Amino acid sequence: MKMAERGYKTGILDLTGGEMGTRGTPETRAKEAAVAGKILRVSWRGVLGVPDSDVQASRQHKLRLAEAIRELRPKTVMLPYWEARHPDHYNASKLGYEGCFLAGLQKLPIAGEAYRPFKILYSTAYADVRPSFVVDISAQFERRMAALLSYTSQYGVASEGGALFPDEQEIRERLGAIARFYGNLVSAKYGEPFVMKETMLVEDVITLGGRSI
Repeated sequence: MKMAERGYKTGILDLTGGEMGTRGTPETRAKEAAVAGKILRVSWRGVLGVPDSDVQASRQHKLRLAEAIRELRPKTVMLPYWEARHPDHYNASKLGYEGCFLAGLQKLPIAGEAYRPFKILYSTAYADVRPSFVVDISAQFERRMAALLSYTSQYGVASEGGALFPDEQEIRERLGAIARFYGNLVSAKYGEPFVMKETMLVEDVITLGGRSI
C-alpha cells in the first residue's frame, strides 16, 4: 500500500485458492481478495493454482511460478518468512525463491524472456527474529487492518452452526500490538518488519534512517 502511494505498481500472486480452509469457499475467498486488493491499491492480482495444503517447491510449481515472474517482471518480491507453523507458509518461501531463480535461466523451456527480481524480502511480522529493517506504516495501518478484515469469512462474529470465529477485537489488539512493537524500534507508531538474506548496500551513511541515540 505504501509503495503504491509512492507511485510504484504493485501486485499479489496468491499461490492457492484457499480451497482447504475450514471457513468459507474459494469463491468467497476470491471475492474477499478482490475487496482487499482495492484497499491495498494493487495494480494486479492473480492465483497460481497450486493445490491448497500441498504447496511445495516441486518442479511443476516452480516452472509455473517462473513463468509468472517472467510475465510480471517485478523488481522486488516479498515472500513469507522461511519458518512457520503452517507447512504451506514455509514452503511458499522456498517455492518463491526457487521460482524467482529459475525465471532467470535463459535455456529454461518456459514462455517469456529470462528475468530475475533484483531484491527478495521476507515478511517477519509473525516470526520471532530480528528484522533487517522496519517500514513505517503508521499512515497505512488502519487501511491495512481493513484489508485484512475484508476476509469476513475468516473474521466474522459467528459461523454457521454457532461456532465462534476469531474475535475481531482480539485480532485488532493482537496485530496492533505487533505493529506497535516494531514501530517502536524505529520511533514510529506502527511498523512492518522484513528480513533480507544478503547484506544491505549503503552509499550515503548520512541519510540512513533510524536514530541511534
